[in-house]
Amino acid sequence: MKNFVCIGRIVNTHGIKGELRLLSRFEKKNRVFKPNIQIYIGEEKQKECIKAYRPHKEFDMITLEKYTNINEVLKYKGKLVYVKRDILQLQEQEFLYDDLIGLDVIEEEKILGKIKEIVYNKINILLYIEGDKNFYIPLNQEYIKKVELETGIVVVKGGKSLIL
Repeated sequence: MKNFVCIGRIVNTHGIKGELRLLSRFEKKNRVFKPNIQIYIGEEKQKECIKAYRPHKEFDMITLEKYTNINEVLKYKGKLVYVKRDILQLQEQEFLYDDLIGLDVIEEEKILGKIKEIVYNKINILLYIEGDKNFYIPLNQEYIKKVELETGIVVVKGGKSLIL
């Protein structure tokens, strides 16, 4: 498992007081967008601390400790934002969507393909599966019956019916 988890991208600043606008589809926002949480920005993983958070339209707005001016935070525009995986405190059967990439999809002991991508649309979160034929399967309990990260498989039911 990766030590750092990407939680979004800084797409712009907001106002003149150093607030940052993030675009994030991270599924556990309530665990990371809180005051005093350590975040890491960019490929060099520049360590920063969240001072304040608020949702705004489809964005997540954060203010960082030590910064009070737009000019101080412009350097972060366009960079990815990470947290350390251990702060998420994932339970035994809990996983992140990104953990599914690369796992085999199995139905009735037959491998249908590998998960290559997570696709977000306005209604569902879809797994893009590459196999003999490529297809999408919704990430919900109707289709996904079991996720076994240790063995690298996702057991599905009804997945064959989605293959065109």
